[in-house]
Amino acid sequence: MAAAKVVNPVMTDLKGQTLVTLRTLKEKNPASLATYENLGGYAELKRIVTEKVKAIDIINQVKVSGLRGRGGAGFPTGLKWSFMPRYFDGTKYLVCNSDEGEPGTFKDRDIIRYNPHQLIEGMAIAAYTLGAGVGYNYIHGEIWAEYEIFEAALQEARDAGYIGENLFGTNFRFNLYAVHGYGAYICGEETALIESIEGKKGQPRFKPPFPASYGVFGKPTNVNNTESFASIPWILQHGGQAFANLGVAGSGGSKLFSVSGHVEKPGNYEVNMGMPFTELLAMAGGIWKGRNLKAVIPGGPSTAVMPAAAILEATMDYNGLGKAGSSLGAGSMIVMDETTCMVKALKRLSYFFYEESCGQCTPCREGTGWVYRVIKRITDGEGKMEDLDLLTDISNNISGRTICALGDAAATPVLSFIKHFRPEFEYYIQYGKSMIDGK
Repeated sequence: MAAAKVVNPVMTDLKGQTLVTLRTLKEKNPASLATYENLGGYAELKRIVTEKVKAIDIINQVKVSGLRGRGGAGFPTGLKWSFMPRYFDGTKYLVCNSDEGEPGTFKDRDIIRYNPHQLIEGMAIAAYTLGAGVGYNYIHGEIWAEYEIFEAALQEARDAGYIGENLFGTNFRFNLYAVHGYGAYICGEETALIESIEGKKGQPRFKPPFPASYGVFGKPTNVNNTESFASIPWILQHGGQAFANLGVAGSGGSKLFSVSGHVEKPGNYEVNMGMPFTELLAMAGGIWKGRNLKAVIPGGPSTAVMPAAAILEATMDYNGLGKAGSSLGAGSMIVMDETTCMVKALKRLSYFFYEESCGQCTPCREGTGWVYRVIKRITDGEGKMEDLDLLTDISNNISGRTICALGDAAATPVLSFIKHFRPEFEYYIQYGKSMIDGK
């Protein structure tokens, strides 16, 4: 079977924007070690290790930067690093979460494709800071070319002495390995990912204990997203405040947005946090075919859908989208034009969560299937008006009642779609067809 075509980044000259995680993009051979070294790559790692920079000083710079987890949760990275025990008699682990499995998300694969060495350096710096001797980059099972690119970059880094034993003539060691997943969306949850690394079925663990105290093989483990780790070398090279200044209060730095759907130029856009949605949409060429904007899912299907009126006033940052009624998530922006049937769109999303539930928690295992079947009943022309209240009730009984956040992720689109586009659902139930088709 031929590999699926991956959308390439399209940003080249974004006025006023700073490329951080994709700063090699304009180079002839962006993924090569020589290219990265020519841009100053690995110099920060060497300085930190040879000068024996204190871990607390590095963590403080990360805190000042305002960097928050880029995988969706948005937890402050520096604070998360501070949870790792400083004194532990044994191996500590570092894990990069490159398991992009949610529809509309394709940013991390392009970091691996175009700038793998910055990710490696970021992980090595984190390993030094947290005292981790072994690291894993867990790469989503449905992308193979990127896995091979990362393996090649790892070999270059080993041969050049940037990872391995006694780095730069010191006693610091960091061995890093790539792990190819099996395509399960649930492995994007950090404890399910850890279970998979250990060779077990990828299912979330109860928390506490958290990975910082009980992670890979029962040892202290730090887990961060690809984009988070790839931001670290730039932060330490330029200073935490410089990174914070790229963004806005509460949302430091630049951010990769994966823009897909009904736009003229879908792709990855690395822009400063706080950019108005309208500017980002303009960079993506605007709505395709001269049509009007209807709705946007700003952070991936696990974030609430926003009608055009709400998103057009929003800024692309944690606080801005939160105030507008949704969330930043992973920055996976799905744009829908006026021809989109919101009932059919929700049916497709609900099927995804139903298929990807690991089945461990009854509310999620049974609830996601129930939700999908009810929506399918509506699109089959057999819906009843009370189905809308039933969908709301089911979703409210899934949310907050599962081990991991997949339950909440499955409930959010149902609740937000019905909230903002209820007339479309009522029309479908009444006439047995889409309001879009009926006009």
